[in-house]
Amino acid sequence: MGGVRPHRLVPRRVRADRPRLGGQPAGEARVSAGNAPADENAPADENAPVDETAAAAFWEEYRAARPERALDTEPPSVEVFGDHPALTDELLVLVLDGTKRATASLVAEFRHEGQPLPRVGSHWIACDSAGSPRAILRSTELRIGPFSSVDAAFAYDEGEDDRTLGSWQENHRRYWRRVCPGIGIAWHDDLEVVFERFEVAWPPEAADR
Repeated sequence: MGGVRPHRLVPRRVRADRPRLGGQPAGEARVSAGNAPADENAPADENAPVDETAAAAFWEEYRAARPERALDTEPPSVEVFGDHPALTDELLVLVLDGTKRATASLVAEFRHEGQPLPRVGSHWIACDSAGSPRAILRSTELRIGPFSSVDAAFAYDEGEDDRTLGSWQENHRRYWRRVCPGIGIAWHDDLEVVFERFEVAWPPEAADR
C-alpha cells in the first residue's frame, strides 16, 4: 500500500493488566472488572485467536498514512490486554476513551515467549476479545524494575479500578500469582516488571496526536 513494504507481524502476547474485582458490568466507560474472576484460577472463557490478516492490513494502513512515525525496524506484535474476553474488552475501552495510558508485563513473560522487550518508539497492535485489531499503540516510556518499585503515578496512568497504588498492587499481584506457575517461576515482589507508558497512534479518531 502506497509503496510501503509489508511487515510480517509477530505472534500475540497477553498484556498483564488487571482491573478491580466486583463492581459494574462490562461495556460502560471507565469500566470496572465486574467479570474478573474472584480467585486465582484461570478463567473458563478464552479470547478468540487474533485475526493476523486484519492486523496486517491495519498496520499497513497506519504505515501508509504516517510513514514518518511507523519507523519500527521489527514488525509489531499483535496482543490483547488481560486474559479473558470480558477483561480484554473492558481494558480496551479504557484505552480507546483515553483513560488508560500505561501497562505492565513481567520480564519473565517476554523471556518465556522468546520475545524482545519493547523499546521507546516501537508499536504494538491491541485486539479485542474477538481478535479484531482496534488500536495501534506506540511505546513512549519504559522502565524495568521490581514489582515493589511501582509508584502512584504509574498506577494512576494504568487507569484501572480507583487508580490508586494499593489497588494496582493488589490486582496485579493476584494476576501474576496465577500466571507465574504457567511460565515456570514462583511469584515474589522482587520480580522484574516492564513498566510501559504508551500513546494511541491509530486509528485517527482515537489517536493522541
